[in-house]
Amino acid sequence: MSRIKALFDRLTAQNRAAFIPYIMGGDPDYATSLKLLKALPGAGADLIELGVPFTDPMADGPAIEAAGLKALKGGQTLAKTLEMVRSFRSEDDATPIILMGYYNPFFSYGPEKFVADARAAGVDGLIIVDLPAEEDAELCLPARAQGIDFIRLTTPTTDDARLPVVIKNTSGFVYYVSVAGVTGKASGEAQSVETALARIKAASGLPVAVGFGVKTAEKAQEFAKFADAVVVGSALVDRLAKTYGEPGLEGETAAADNAVNAVLRLASDISGAIHTARDSRAR
Repeated sequence: MSRIKALFDRLTAQNRAAFIPYIMGGDPDYATSLKLLKALPGAGADLIELGVPFTDPMADGPAIEAAGLKALKGGQTLAKTLEMVRSFRSEDDATPIILMGYYNPFFSYGPEKFVADARAAGVDGLIIVDLPAEEDAELCLPARAQGIDFIRLTTPTTDDARLPVVIKNTSGFVYYVSVAGVTGKASGEAQSVETALARIKAASGLPVAVGFGVKTAEKAQEFAKFADAVVVGSALVDRLAKTYGEPGLEGETAAADNAVNAVLRLASDISGAIHTARDSRAR
């Protein structure tokens, strides 16, 4: 059984949603990013999305786009992102990790070589934003053959005719984008999101996570009352950027520790809200 399926089976039995934080690999530098990655499970992360930086991230808002460009400037590559996963796995063999990015770096790496290396590193799933279902032979099917889940994005514009095509080879879970737009902007209205998630879950038979625009613990808790998982990215990435450069800190180590701790505090607040969401609804 994959780590992702085992996680959702366990959380279903516990009647609670998963917290999925997103961070950009290599932001603001490799060492700080790795430190944060390793600490996230202790702050309540159930599954982690690790971003692969790319120069033209069409689905990302300003915070994640800036983080990706910073990571690229610092020398982050897909190979170094796999190194991060290997280092994480040396200490944590339970928490699922999925890589989220755009196809060009994976194509340049070589899809067959990538899926073999990703499997060996301990990657559990992939979200490739700009690779449509019609191109499943490119990376989706090779990944599935290696036991790596391939997670699809669905949106408010994914209608009943398109949905079966999107979910055909999807595994692990389905990611529902709560709004038509980029990351970090407005989030969807709860009632319409709940209706959409029920439709997707019935069609796919898979857990459904909701993300894009979830910036507060309150909004995360609202969605966690009915979603199988809630993804929070821009809020964490933005907190990292704003706290890394705070005045009064001497040296890179102090700056990194300050920023990591600030992100972990926010992650802990959000995870607590998600994990208790259904308790609060029951009351």
